[in-house]
Amino acid sequence: MDKYALRRQLKAARNALRPTARRHAARGALRLALRHGLLLRAQRIGFYLPQGGEFDAHPLLDHALAMRRACYLPVVPRRGRVMRFGRLHRATRMSPNRYGIPEPLDPRPLRARELDLLLMPLVGFDTDGYRLGMGGGYYDATLAFMQHRRHWRKPRLVGVAYECQRVDTLPHDPWDMPLDAVLTERRLYRFDSSRPLRT
Repeated sequence: MDKYALRRQLKAARNALRPTARRHAARGALRLALRHGLLLRAQRIGFYLPQGGEFDAHPLLDHALAMRRACYLPVVPRRGRVMRFGRLHRATRMSPNRYGIPEPLDPRPLRARELDLLLMPLVGFDTDGYRLGMGGGYYDATLAFMQHRRHWRKPRLVGVAYECQRVDTLPHDPWDMPLDAVLTERRLYRFDSSRPLRT
């Protein structure tokens, strides 16, 4: 099955989840993240605001803010696809980007390489840690620098997904960057990588 058909199938499975199941999943993922110490060693953490049925990472974000971690959200550029990450405080002013997604109004957003941990939304993931995104290429472009350094350590890449988004194998391209881990409502999947996840 090609990426387009897989994307349709996995989005349909994700969108079929009831609101109560989504809330339960978000709480389950937070419990697992705390059990595995996912947020402990990271000082600068990239999050996302869920759109179109994506896994709701708000409980993780709220907990990280309570831990006094520096939390960031993607900022989509006016041109190109390389995102920066704006700092989020409890009173941060937000502005919608061209897709209608709120972004922090941060005069000095960070580059991805300045983050310790990046939590990423996804449409699907496989047993090798490959991620199927929405198809816009923003995360691919933002993380392209990691392909040119064999032992680049930052940021750790962790997908956040529902169990129904897991498949055995995804088609992937040479520029696709495998994840270090995926957090679901049931478990933290860790993947063999030259950049092992240390938690």
